[in-house]
Amino acid sequence: MLRISAGAAALASALVLAAAAGAQEYKFKLHHFLSELTPSHTEIIAPWVERVEANSGGRVDIEIYPSMSLGGKPPELVSQARDGVVDLVWTLNGYTPGLFPRTEVFELPTVYRNDPSAANLAMRALFDADLAEDYAGLEVMFLQVHTGNGLHMVDREVHAPADLAGLNLRTPSRTGAWVIEALGANPVAMPVPDLPQALSRKVVDGALLPWDIVPPLKLQEQTGFQVDGDGQVRLGSSTFQLSMNLERWNGLPPDIQQAFLDASDAAWAEELGHIWRRADDAGIAISQEAGVNYYRLTPEETAAFEAAVAPVVDRWVADMASQGIDGAGLVERARAAIAENAAGGS
Repeated sequence: MLRISAGAAALASALVLAAAAGAQEYKFKLHHFLSELTPSHTEIIAPWVERVEANSGGRVDIEIYPSMSLGGKPPELVSQARDGVVDLVWTLNGYTPGLFPRTEVFELPTVYRNDPSAANLAMRALFDADLAEDYAGLEVMFLQVHTGNGLHMVDREVHAPADLAGLNLRTPSRTGAWVIEALGANPVAMPVPDLPQALSRKVVDGALLPWDIVPPLKLQEQTGFQVDGDGQVRLGSSTFQLSMNLERWNGLPPDIQQAFLDASDAAWAEELGHIWRRADDAGIAISQEAGVNYYRLTPEETAAFEAAVAPVVDRWVADMASQGIDGAGLVERARAAIAENAAGGS
């Protein structure tokens, strides 16, 4: 029988402790503004966290804090990440208007139309050369758009831009506000959790939204008409980011950084679009089952809406020029990248 001396046992114990110390655990706080019941939490944020933790071999531990449970308001999430108040945030770029100007190109109507996977892959392709300057103080894990904005109306059937004249519509972003203005309505900015009460009190007559948010906000109880475009062509989109405090990122060892990068690869960017499409379809089905009049505009009606909002692109290009940014070039490159990924990436 093999006997181990006391000295050898002590050495072995010391080696085990040293190995355990070397396998340091990295803890993170991830803050976001939506309920833990939303598809964004259950289908995107939580699965991504699980991917990172698995990639790290259990060395990464990310605690998710939904519904602004660490304090503050949704527009403060970006500064919370940049200032190191939290490690990670998932947030809507549009809550901080003008802070991510280059990335807005993917929100514009007629640039984004109806393919979130293609747009996600296009943002990834253009990030280093065209978008990165927007994200000082942050290390972006991934960017994504939702399926696009349709019209969710309290009690107004809409078939033409003229049907919206003078109405108050909730906007998700400044580009969304420009869309609403181009349609002859009045934009009202508010975080999406505030929307159900605003609809029920008729503070707004409707909202620009995708359909994934219908179940958690119970919008099928607040709206009588929901308007989609032919072929589900939408009135632009909104951009979201999941980002880490840059100083925290720079302090991580390469293998831990790789765990995050591998969880945020091109396949994930494409899958995000499919996840959101499924959630969008589910929201439409819930609305229809509840008796909401969901309908798609005819091709001619859709074309009239697209013609009405086309000047939004020119307005954005002019605004970028005032900041010394080549907006026209960005529009061209974004459209080309979306088309390329729609053909070969989805």
